[in-house]
Amino acid sequence: MKNWILFVGTIVIVFLLALLALNIMDRRSEAKYAYQPKVVLEGIEPRDSVWGENYPRQYQSYMKTQDTTFRSLYGTSGHHDMLETDPELVILWAGYGFSKDYNAPKGHAYAISDIHETLRTGAPMEAGEGPMPSTCWTCKSPDVPRLMSEMGVAEYYTGKWSDLGAEVINPIGCADCHNPETMKLTITRPALIEAYEAMGKDINQASHQEMRSLVCAQCHVEYYFDKTKEDAPGANYLTFPWKDGMDVESMEAYFDNIEFADWVNPLSKTPMLKAQHPDFELYNMGVHAKRGVSCADCHMPYQTEGGQKFTNHHIGSPLSNVENSCFVCHREKVDALVSDVYERQSKIKEGSRKLQRLIAMAHIEAAKAWELGATEEQMKPIQMGIRHAQWRWDYSVASHGAAFHAPLETSRVVTSGTSLIQDTRIELARLLADLGYNQPVEMPDFTSKEALQEYIGFDIEKDFAAKEEFLEQVVPSWLKEGKERESKKPIQTISSN
Repeated sequence: MKNWILFVGTIVIVFLLALLALNIMDRRSEAKYAYQPKVVLEGIEPRDSVWGENYPRQYQSYMKTQDTTFRSLYGTSGHHDMLETDPELVILWAGYGFSKDYNAPKGHAYAISDIHETLRTGAPMEAGEGPMPSTCWTCKSPDVPRLMSEMGVAEYYTGKWSDLGAEVINPIGCADCHNPETMKLTITRPALIEAYEAMGKDINQASHQEMRSLVCAQCHVEYYFDKTKEDAPGANYLTFPWKDGMDVESMEAYFDNIEFADWVNPLSKTPMLKAQHPDFELYNMGVHAKRGVSCADCHMPYQTEGGQKFTNHHIGSPLSNVENSCFVCHREKVDALVSDVYERQSKIKEGSRKLQRLIAMAHIEAAKAWELGATEEQMKPIQMGIRHAQWRWDYSVASHGAAFHAPLETSRVVTSGTSLIQDTRIELARLLADLGYNQPVEMPDFTSKEALQEYIGFDIEKDFAAKEEFLEQVVPSWLKEGKERESKKPIQTISSN
């Protein structure tokens, strides 16, 4: 009886091993033929659908960036009006495009449609009109490296946003990050290369793991438009202010030294700085960067399909895919991990919201001081306090995920900004008293975006009507012209033989 049991057991084991061997051979066969190229990728190919012929898994996962259903405690991949959530921003950004329109970021698939639709780009009804420079297209499309190659970098940075409307039609995609011949990660935007050179570094020495963050750093960074470059007259030259460091104080000093301002707030008459989205800078100050974790490790985790391991290009919040992103390193329950992230975010959000209210009040109090006859000499230190406090607030909130990437540094920045604005408001109170005003300055309704936009003199209905006309009359012709141009490009197929 024992022998029969051993015999049957042996047969079962052999059978299972045979199945395993067969499965391995099937997977190897799949792997061998999984990425047989079907088309030739020549030069800078901005069409993701063409790349998708050779890399279907990556392309199909990238197409999921169109999915806007994910929501976290504070973020969403869909449309969300941030001015409705935090109306004080209208005061902080008075006189600047962000006081008109500021929405939560959506997936990369919406990079072109979002910039068409936002009020910040205005309503250019004819080529050459509109308030924004051509540089504003830089992070939106793989058409940009193509245009830089065809036009020259300085020439690309010269001109109006509307000049290139029919040229930039493909949203962020494959050619932004990959060499078409080798598929190696590559830097396609000169601003990042130039920033490394300014710091005395050679970006060509970066490892593959570092490149998995650096391709993101082409866009997810703080930047400004340098209009003073001698070798690029008339250009809004995209520049990263990293020469003396990436921390908030170093970049603040950089801007102060060159007396740069993005705009002047009409209430306080303060030359202001607008933080763009210093994600890479703050990520570098967090524990994940110190442990060698790249942006792609969390936002584009590896996954396996049909025996093939590949990078998931459904770029988004790690919290939408905890099992593949976080659990590579962490060993805990999903709920515990997510609640820990939310706890950090909530505590920092509490501080940043208090700070933005204090800054909004300072702008209005400064406006009262000007009204009462304050001099430029009296207001200069107050304006500097407002400028520095708001820069620190903006640096901490404009960075997507700052409260997760570097919670300690973000908390420090918010705290320093709060200290600065409190001291500034004390100086304002003293100045107002000296000017004969000994009562609290009347504040507008901080709970209403519409009330605050009316308070700063912004005609929202007029801008919306103009934008609607622009979207109906101009944008379709841009897209039609661009698609017709692309349809004439030949696609060379590769013989299966």
